[in-house]
Amino acid sequence: MGAIGRAARRHLPHGTTPAARRHWPVAAVLAAALAVRAVALAGYPTGLWFGDSVGYLRVAVTLAPSITRASAYGVMLLVLRPLHSLFAVVVAQHLIGLLTAALLYALVWRHARAAWPDRLLRPGLLGAAATLPVLFDGYQIQLEHLLLSETLFTFLLVAAVVVLLWNARIGVWTAAAGGLLLGLAGTTRSVGLPLLAIVLVWLLARRRGAPWRPAAVLVTAFAAPLLLYATWFKVAHGRFALTGTENVFLYSRTVDFADCSIIRPRPGLLDLCPPKPPTGVSPAFAVLWTKQSPFFHAPGGKMGANERAGEFAWAAIRAQPVDYARVVARDTFRAFWWKRTVYPQRATFSKYDFPVKPLRLSKRQAKVTRAYTHRVQPVRVVEPYAGWTRAYQHRVYLPGIGLGAVLAVAAGGMLARRGAVRPALLPWLVSAGLLVIPAATADFDYRYVLPAVPFGALSAALAFVPRRRPG
Repeated sequence: MGAIGRAARRHLPHGTTPAARRHWPVAAVLAAALAVRAVALAGYPTGLWFGDSVGYLRVAVTLAPSITRASAYGVMLLVLRPLHSLFAVVVAQHLIGLLTAALLYALVWRHARAAWPDRLLRPGLLGAAATLPVLFDGYQIQLEHLLLSETLFTFLLVAAVVVLLWNARIGVWTAAAGGLLLGLAGTTRSVGLPLLAIVLVWLLARRRGAPWRPAAVLVTAFAAPLLLYATWFKVAHGRFALTGTENVFLYSRTVDFADCSIIRPRPGLLDLCPPKPPTGVSPAFAVLWTKQSPFFHAPGGKMGANERAGEFAWAAIRAQPVDYARVVARDTFRAFWWKRTVYPQRATFSKYDFPVKPLRLSKRQAKVTRAYTHRVQPVRVVEPYAGWTRAYQHRVYLPGIGLGAVLAVAAGGMLARRGAVRPALLPWLVSAGLLVIPAATADFDYRYVLPAVPFGALSAALAFVPRRRPG
């Protein structure tokens, strides 16, 4: 890295400012990443749709949170609604992706600069390297094009971790900011809620003296947006909660192994004994989204059956703990497979590729689009830019085994440099949590893997920074 820095300095023009000399690596990769996204926007000048997209847009139109999923992303759509453009939403999401990478760079550079104050380029090169999986992964770029919450969710989580790691000392204001960002992430995707436990364990383990004060402030700040959101949900749906179907999703996890001859559920739960799923569809997807779902004709739908679903799910976990652990481990390690395989079913899997042909909107999509943008526009495909984007996506991405290697490198670095454990451990645990939690509470999905990548890259970079820290 030192040789690269010396060679780069020789080629920088005379009179270059110190900031430019320090930060040209990230400026170069950000410019390249912006160019890749510009081509994607030229090829696909409309938003791409997923099954959840209608629900999120409906939040912005009706001002009521979704029953089935946390909907803070719908609030972002509401803020952008005056533009009456899904293209503007996609542009905003691409900019959020770039900003996420900028936060990663800033944190790594700050720690590396404190550790190597006499090295001009080493901090910049290491920081720029940490941004590469976020900036150039073709599936990450496609996810930013989808009308989904993952881009905003990832940004909020990265911002929370950056705040907590910015200085060596975590005071009450730092804890408050980190907790607030973490709470906002939890209202964007409920998978972020259990991460509070990870952050608290890390915080309490790293501090000497009286760690209870920042921990208490962090929990209080975390709870604030959740309470506001739950109040909003109660006004709209009559229940003080974040969703009305959290137990239904846990139930869907258990149908992959549940055996009613072992569980012996009470008579009122027998209709929840899992049916045989259709060919090519995961059991969890089948009971949630197909006509085989036990909630398809249930009074009140999924929300009406939420309590019974939770009772069945916990009975299954207690009766078959080994089977539950096996399924969770299987779907966690699915994230590390070299090749993407069709899961949870083909239609869902295909949504993660930029489309080849223009797509007409369904009636539901057209209705909510008309309410949001005042017009209906199909998904456009503009060649040759779309073809270039598809070719890029299928060639430039981090495979599952690559993510596993990043986490392994981070773990190895922490073991080799004991002093780097404190800052590097938090993003490593968050990355692992983002892989395990969906597998434990719902099902595996490829879009659930991508938010874990920035934290793995951040941990790997910080793990090789010596102990000297800023602040």
